[in-house]
Amino acid sequence: MCKKYRIGIDAGGTKVAYGLFDADGQLLDRMQHPSDINADGPAFSDRMIETIREIEKKHNLKNEDLQGIGICMPSYILFDTGYVYLTSALTNIRDFPMKEYLQERLLGVKIVLDNDSNAAALAEYRKGAGRGSRHMIYMATSTGIGSGIIIDGKLFRGSYGWAGECGHMLATPDEGVMCGCRNRGCFMSHASGRYVPKHLKIKMLEGRETSMVDKEDLSCEDLLAAYNEGDELAIEMVEQMAHYIAVCAYNCFMMLNINVFVFGGGLTHFGDALFGRVRKEFDRYNQIPLPVEFRFAELKKDFGIVGASELVLD
Repeated sequence: MCKKYRIGIDAGGTKVAYGLFDADGQLLDRMQHPSDINADGPAFSDRMIETIREIEKKHNLKNEDLQGIGICMPSYILFDTGYVYLTSALTNIRDFPMKEYLQERLLGVKIVLDNDSNAAALAEYRKGAGRGSRHMIYMATSTGIGSGIIIDGKLFRGSYGWAGECGHMLATPDEGVMCGCRNRGCFMSHASGRYVPKHLKIKMLEGRETSMVDKEDLSCEDLLAAYNEGDELAIEMVEQMAHYIAVCAYNCFMMLNINVFVFGGGLTHFGDALFGRVRKEFDRYNQIPLPVEFRFAELKKDFGIVGASELVLD
């Protein structure tokens, strides 16, 4: 029987998105539900299985009609076995054999589990801003900071599967807010959408004047609005974000000598306010007069499910 469909799942800290694709990679349907940030591995997996079966029922499909299911998560995942060691945005999912758990319950279906930045890199390289490049670094700038690495047209995962976790490289070891990676001072803790509001709250508690309101759900949207109004604290925080993103990118460039960066994720809507500064900071550090391209992701909100579905073919 010709298996004509595959499912891509983007499981993040805010939502879990599902895409049903045909054999040509065309998106046929999408579904999503909020992430249960308190769920452990089995409970989170059971909710995914429930939705997969809803998709199959809606489209009159059986397991044997699927080429496979690709799942991407913001996690340290042992790629060969699909074992999840740690998930920074879903902290109760750790030390869990997710691939094995899913395969036991979705008999006959190929399951591929990978880091979300790896999936995004694959999607942008094959179908987005990275097309035509030999090498590419996809850099996620969103709730978290991370990257996926393409070398000679292939995804580079490293020894265990999480090559490209640049957000958890240490910028100020043992200093700053605690990250979900269990360290203080990583790039993600300084520049990501999840942790920048924590820095803002600390500054407010210290008595810094700002037009922003200290509220429970203070967000980067509030930061951008205040920045556009000329708020001094907001400008300072955007400069901090730009500095750490630029240093992170520069370190990746010096380590890998890859000269195409594709930036994606929610923080890209800051536009030149953030990435104009990132470019200037990067160029200030880079002493070699050879071109380094900064591009922006083209796949927008579907990059996760597209990349996850591409994992099935990788």
